[in-house]
Amino acid sequence: MNISKLDKKRKIAILNSALKEFTIKGYDEASTNVIAKEADISKALMFHYIGNKQELFLFIYDYFEEVLENEYYSKINLKEKDIFNRLRQSYLLQLELLEQYPWILEFDKLATETSSEEINKRILNSDKNRNVSECFNLFNDIDTTKFRNDLDIKKCIQFILWSNVGFTNKILEDIRNKGVQDSNNEQIISTLDGYFDELQKVFYTFKEEHKDG
Repeated sequence: MNISKLDKKRKIAILNSALKEFTIKGYDEASTNVIAKEADISKALMFHYIGNKQELFLFIYDYFEEVLENEYYSKINLKEKDIFNRLRQSYLLQLELLEQYPWILEFDKLATETSSEEINKRILNSDKNRNVSECFNLFNDIDTTKFRNDLDIKKCIQFILWSNVGFTNKILEDIRNKGVQDSNNEQIISTLDGYFDELQKVFYTFKEEHKDG
């Protein structure tokens, strides 16, 4: 595959267009016509660089798996034991990724069975060898001493997880409605901090100041 020979702007356009189409429709129903159109490149020129649909999917899968590993999972500081500070750094990293790759948080949707045995084997192998799991690591080994003594910690963490999923979905909806260029990350973080403040009032025996990183 020669996609690496493309200039960065055009390469990113194809990657984002393909990721969007594959996550929305799945591999089997995805249209290379749509991918080329959204990337603002002719289909003939696109196939000159990517070979075929299966090669494109496999390249997309490997590319974004590596991006997430290097730019998100490996950067999460799990030494931070406060659940809200850990979530905050997670959001900061996600927002950085969304600026360049608006559909990257939908990556897991690629891991569905397809008509291609080669793709199915690649995904299965990836699931077996994945180094980190976002939900497991984010909510594992947190400091529970800050929680009120009269609360069920497991239920509290589950509630915080649901809130986290809901807020993430709201961010994605807003970004896709307004466009990445028009999204305001400072406002998003400010809103997030406000939610965290209220959640700390509910669950903690004291209110902790948010820390970056």
